Amino acid sequence: MDHAPPAPRPHLALAPAMLVALGMIMSTDVLKTAPTVAQNVAPGLFVWLWIGGGLVSLVGALCYVEMACAFPDAGGEYSFLSRAWGPRVGALYAWSRFAVLHTGWIALMAHLLADYASALVPMDAAMRTVFALMVVALLALINCAHVRIGFLTQALMVALVALGFAAVIAAGFVAAPAHAQTLAIPAGDRQIGVALIYVFLAFGGWSDIATLSAELRGGPRGMAIVTVGAIVLLMALYIALNQGMAQGLGLGALARSTAPGADVARAAFGPAGAVLVVLVVVISAVASINSTLIVGARITWAAAQTIPVLHPIGQWHAGRGTPVAAVIAVAGFSGVLTVLAGMTGNGFGAMVDYMSPVYWVFILLGMGAAVRLRRGAAGHRFPVRTPLFPLFPVVFGGVALIMLWWSLTELGRGALVGAGVMALGLVLERLAGRST
Repeated sequence: MDHAPPAPRPHLALAPAMLVALGMIMSTDVLKTAPTVAQNVAPGLFVWLWIGGGLVSLVGALCYVEMACAFPDAGGEYSFLSRAWGPRVGALYAWSRFAVLHTGWIALMAHLLADYASALVPMDAAMRTVFALMVVALLALINCAHVRIGFLTQALMVALVALGFAAVIAAGFVAAPAHAQTLAIPAGDRQIGVALIYVFLAFGGWSDIATLSAELRGGPRGMAIVTVGAIVLLMALYIALNQGMAQGLGLGALARSTAPGADVARAAFGPAGAVLVVLVVVISAVASINSTLIVGARITWAAAQTIPVLHPIGQWHAGRGTPVAAVIAVAGFSGVLTVLAGMTGNGFGAMVDYMSPVYWVFILLGMGAAVRLRRGAAGHRFPVRTPLFPLFPVVFGGVALIMLWWSLTELGRGALVGAGVMALGLVLERLAGRST
């Protein structure tokens, strides 16, 4: 008698799933993006841009909820793109997530974590790289141990980060500036495109929530609740956080700050406030790495089911409930990028450049997949439907196209490097096809 190979099974209740989903999109990178946004918009538009970014992100997420409920799969976006555009686009997506987006993000957050940790325990550059590697390795072990341990660790850390953000928000309204400060940047030097790139970066990650669809106990209704709930919670946190920092520092000081969260907490609570922000950043970075390992491993596992050359890492461990080999592969490549980043000194802005165009290419294809799958699967059941279809995916596809253009024209050379690494995936896919 044939037995089906081990595969994901529903095990996540709504509450922990909401925290895990929130962790996929919430990160202290918002503390790094806020000054850039303040530099590039008129003072009266600062908070409104965050509100608009959240609402537009919710529109995009609603399109993905429909696909996640109709085609639940641990591969999430990989599954949608493969169904809509064929296995070649799916393979390119899997490669880009592996080589550019997920592993690059893990390396970035590992170094951010090490930099902040060194403020508490002094470390030189080499030790910071070793520390970053140890964190990635430890989280990989946790996710290999058992699926529940990885997810519960994530839920706990996200709850702690949300509490930390609440403390920074409170600090902003306690430490009101003595004198109003205005931006000194001429209106002609402001770049709304750059501001939006950073706003959407802070809200980015909502497309990864679809990877929970095969492991959520609540079915289609639960998937919709978790996705919408996570983004609404994030909007509330980010709007309050940015309003608090603008209130506590003044927009002029916020635009010039390199660590606005620490600055406003120090102004409100003294040195203890700065230590609090360091701890929030450390926990958030760990949570971000952990969530990216969870998502990246599942997309890699899903790709390995259909790409013969990847079959060795396409096993789902039945006892542990997790794709162990895929977790190790993602963590291993992230470790390589972590070492390279430590050697070259690549910063936050360089990684934004590197990842942005690739991200928007696949969001654009994802919106096209939402229309194509609904129109091409007339007999298929869609338990949750996108409001105002096809207006939402078409509008968000237009936003993605604009953001892709701005990413290529207004960011640094790293944007072209990221696009080049993505294109390399086409060559590798052809070579893999010939060898099988």
